Amino acid sequence: MNLATLLVFVPACFALNMAPGPNNLLSISNASRYGLVMACLGGLGRLLAFAIMIALAAVGLTAVLHTSEWLFHGIKIVGAAYLFYIAVQLWRAKPTMEDEAKVAMIGMGSLARQEFLVAIGNPKAILLFTAFLPQFVDQGGDVIRQFAVLGGLFLALECIAIALYGCMGVHARKLFARPSGKRLFNRICATLLAGAASVLLVARRA
Repeated sequence: MNLATLLVFVPACFALNMAPGPNNLLSISNASRYGLVMACLGGLGRLLAFAIMIALAAVGLTAVLHTSEWLFHGIKIVGAAYLFYIAVQLWRAKPTMEDEAKVAMIGMGSLARQEFLVAIGNPKAILLFTAFLPQFVDQGGDVIRQFAVLGGLFLALECIAIALYGCMGVHARKLFARPSGKRLFNRICATLLAGAASVLLVARRA
């Protein structure tokens, strides 16, 4: 892997990191409700899920998803159902001072688990790693090592994306400071998450 390859990979990868998918929408929502630090810590769950997917792509186990129609659809349905569940919870959330009170009660593990389940429940994500990362791998070299380097870069850039989307959420919290504004913001996020679930539900294998 040479410098020219990395100069192409990094901007292309960051564009994927910054795409407004379900997990990035969660970062906005969590940051608006619990603060930037909690949203970033919750993002660790997403990073763990992506690390698992990258490892699977590196050893070629993603071929199972390509060949098993029922497994692909099973994961897709579960992932979409969980997104719909989160959307309903957000839609029904009461925009009062209880959000601030929940900061002391909610644990990092809860947000991390939420991020992990959303990421791992999206089979298109692991297929993305299968289709995207190999384009930058030199088949004549150490494939596993190259996957490790590219995967590490992807996760590092994902950390930046988590922070940037978290900052958007903090700004949105200030913008929608009143209860009516919080309700509107929660329902916008709920609608977007439900939309992402719908897209996931009708998605086909690559």
